[in-house]
Amino acid sequence: MGKVVFLYRSLAYRNAAADMLRKARRLPRGAERSAARRYARALRDLARTEAWLEGRVAREPRAVQRMTSAASG
Repeated sequence: MGKVVFLYRSLAYRNAAADMLRKARRLPRGAERSAARRYARALRDLARTEAWLEGRVAREPRAVQRMTSAASG
């Protein structure tokens, strides 16, 4: 169930980034357009970071199990 929730959250970040980038492209050049593009880039980076963190969390319990069994053996 956690992976499904993660997938929806990641897709939501990516869709929000794409929408913001489309809005930024419609704006005339200037500070507002630059801010919208930075916001879109931050959302895209957040989606990537979430994916990386999800991968790290999934692998962490196995490493803990190995260290526990090595210490007891």
